[in-house]
Amino acid sequence: MATTFLLIFIALLLVGAVADAKEAVQITFRNELPEGVLVYWEGLDRIPQGDPIPAKGGEREITTFPGHKFTYDFDGQRHWVEIRADQDLEVLLAHETEIVVRCTTTASGFRENLQPLDIRVIPWWSPRGASRFLELVRDHYYDGCALNRVVPAFLTQFGIAADTEKRRHWRDRSIADDPKRKEVGFLPGMLSFAGSGPDSRNAEVFVVMPNTPEHQLEYFGANSWETPFGIVKQPLDETPISRWHVTGDIHPFGDGTDPQRIYQDDGYEYLMTNFPELDYIETCRVEEISVNSDKEL
Repeated sequence: MATTFLLIFIALLLVGAVADAKEAVQITFRNELPEGVLVYWEGLDRIPQGDPIPAKGGEREITTFPGHKFTYDFDGQRHWVEIRADQDLEVLLAHETEIVVRCTTTASGFRENLQPLDIRVIPWWSPRGASRFLELVRDHYYDGCALNRVVPAFLTQFGIAADTEKRRHWRDRSIADDPKRKEVGFLPGMLSFAGSGPDSRNAEVFVVMPNTPEHQLEYFGANSWETPFGIVKQPLDETPISRWHVTGDIHPFGDGTDPQRIYQDDGYEYLMTNFPELDYIETCRVEEISVNSDKEL
């Protein structure tokens, strides 16, 4: 690693592009591709940045400068990244701009099952949020997860895992807020992490419900932790969303479920006893980016 940084510094001197140390940025490359990729700094020479970044969520942190260019090779193509001054996370997707997560849920108060719900996860909307959601899906965190807050024309919230160990493990592993993007406002079918304050996002997610009034859509995003990371892929009337059992709002805002009670070890016994018609996510799986080419660069 020390040799790599020395080579970069020498190359910068040769091209007369040594930047002031105050301009340095820490950038994390997160690899959401199905194969490990090796990131290269592009200058007079192509300099590899350590070992390949592991597939499906692997990360590598690099100190660099705004305007520097990096590349990585995937699926027979070379992909370029130019670092921005306001950037600290780059999600590697190669030729794609989104990843699909395929879920099935129950509906109609647990009387229907295997109802398909596909989600377009779009990292440039919310890089940390999208990466955390994909990480949780790959961990099968949401399998069997209760839809514990279903309020028509408002939101459905879920994310307190059925697996006691998983919900205990992820509850306190919060992520930083993502910057707001003015061009990405909330619409029905969008997904965002819920939270309780700045940098509080962990695993709980909400979906904006159909027929949510305009004033509420404008209010979503007022909190720093509310940034959309994806949107339901199908037309909403072709999904189970409108058929999920209505719980009413959560305690203490309504007569619905008590999230603090669900987090306890017997939380799902509490749900089955007191809310027997609750609907659930059955499974969620990432549809990994495909490798279509056998060409070599």
